[in-house]
Amino acid sequence: MARIVTGIGSSHGPQLKMAPDLWHVRGTADRRSDSLAFRGGTYTFAELAALREDFTDQCTVEVQTQRSASCQSALDDLGRHLEKADVDVLVIVSSDHKEVYDDELLPAFSVYWGDEVAHVPFTQAQLDAMPPGLAEAAFGDVPDHLITRPTASALARHLIEETVGTGFDTAASKRLPAGDYANHSIPHGFGFIYQRILGETSTVPFVPVFVNTFYEPNPPTARRCVAFGEALAAAIASFPEDLRVGLVASGGLSHFVVDEELDQRFLAALRDGDTAALTEFTPEEMRSGSSELRNWITVAAALNTTGLAVDSVRYEPCYRTEAGTGNAMGFVTWSQA
Repeated sequence: MARIVTGIGSSHGPQLKMAPDLWHVRGTADRRSDSLAFRGGTYTFAELAALREDFTDQCTVEVQTQRSASCQSALDDLGRHLEKADVDVLVIVSSDHKEVYDDELLPAFSVYWGDEVAHVPFTQAQLDAMPPGLAEAAFGDVPDHLITRPTASALARHLIEETVGTGFDTAASKRLPAGDYANHSIPHGFGFIYQRILGETSTVPFVPVFVNTFYEPNPPTARRCVAFGEALAAAIASFPEDLRVGLVASGGLSHFVVDEELDQRFLAALRDGDTAALTEFTPEEMRSGSSELRNWITVAAALNTTGLAVDSVRYEPCYRTEAGTGNAMGFVTWSQA
């Protein structure tokens, strides 16, 4: 039977893929925004700056360089962790920024079960059309040539069937929609795991599991993510093939406004293996980029059923403006307790 042998969680924000002296470029977009989400409210940059303390001292070149180096070290550690675990397949849980699914159909939970999936580079026109800083970061998510990545289609189909059997209307995709870039490619939340953590040439097959974290009206509640994660774990355990399975949560932590209190409360729930605490995160807390906590909740709930426990946590609040915008980066591993 298949066994879950390890897990990791990793942020995948643009600042991980940019030199720290370019972080201010993403801050340019923050300063123009009138929809910065923070603790249930929505603010302009000026309103957010007036509401919060001054984070100027967190935006110096020295601090940002140190935080960037720490993040890159943590990513290297995640890669070594997965290599040591010697997994046969990964189940990667991430979100989609309407790169694949859009308003024609936004499933709360979706599993891709095709035999392989394309990992497609961006065209120059697509890079030129991206908001400030994202083109520079995009090279951390995609290869410079088409790669066809292997998937674990039999396991994926089993996960669909078993989760449906436990009461989830899990969407099934055998061919990804063309999406925003018209290329049927896996989106950045999955691509980053290969490009930066596994390595571009990795041939470890995976099952892409999509959670609609960002978009109304149907992002799942924390409680529903917990239940789905537990259903995924049970489905994996019932798969008859002898496989060593790793789980990956991709995204988060708090962004595009850094909220260290939220992050520390969340990381404490992970460290403690406290599934009940994971159900208590509210829709108001999980907005904008912080909505990707749903990916982590799904994975953590699955891992909490297995006897695995958190054995390392790295955290860096990567501020890019004085108003406290940026991306809090988290890197967590689970191993046998």
